[in-house]
Amino acid sequence: MRSAPLKVGDLARQTGLSVRTLHYYEEIGLLSPSHRTASGHRMYSAGDIARLQQIKSLRELGFSLEQISACLDEEGFSPLQTIELHLSRLREQIALEQKLCARLEGLARVLRAGEDVSVEQLLQTIEVMTMIEKYYTPEQLAELKQRADALGPEKIREAEGAWKTLFEDVKAAMAAGTDPKSEAARALAKRWRELVEAFTGKNPGIERSLNEMYRNEPGLRSQVGLDPAMCEFIAKAAGKAS
Repeated sequence: MRSAPLKVGDLARQTGLSVRTLHYYEEIGLLSPSHRTASGHRMYSAGDIARLQQIKSLRELGFSLEQISACLDEEGFSPLQTIELHLSRLREQIALEQKLCARLEGLARVLRAGEDVSVEQLLQTIEVMTMIEKYYTPEQLAELKQRADALGPEKIREAEGAWKTLFEDVKAAMAAGTDPKSEAARALAKRWRELVEAFTGKNPGIERSLNEMYRNEPGLRSQVGLDPAMCEFIAKAAGKAS
């Protein structure tokens, strides 16, 4: 791969990156131009541009700049590995987008037929999906998708039903004045924990994202029938759970 070296401004213009970004990459030792002119102008070689492509691909994969630097400096880490990783992620994203399209097309068909699906429900569906993308990393979304594909639609419906039943049971226990430290409350907390672990796969990062999403999105809590009092009750019960 041979080509004439590019000045920093030309490289910025052709890649859409800013000169400031390229300067920063050089400052932190991530991408240093191989050559300089007699007057001190930076000149980027084909090899430098190949490294920049790897940096961009790894950034798309969610790697931090520190992680990218470690990868690229690792002996045996090749451009092909980066491209294959990026291709894998893109295929996952395409699959997710196709699933989203299918879901929206299904809702649109119902709306066109004049059946009982309101525009508000359609907007809520989109809102929930947007929230999910907001709180979960691409890696977490890919893991959740793999788990959903492995479970299949029937098991997912069963889990949704289990959550609905659990919410009803927790509300009934609270209305009856059940002590959060009681055996009955601990049993509810155990069921709650099992359903959370089934969804998250016991991945603490996914669980943190899940908790953050429900903590910060009261509208979503309302849609699924979850309120802070229930969470507090379960937290107290879980504190004494074995």
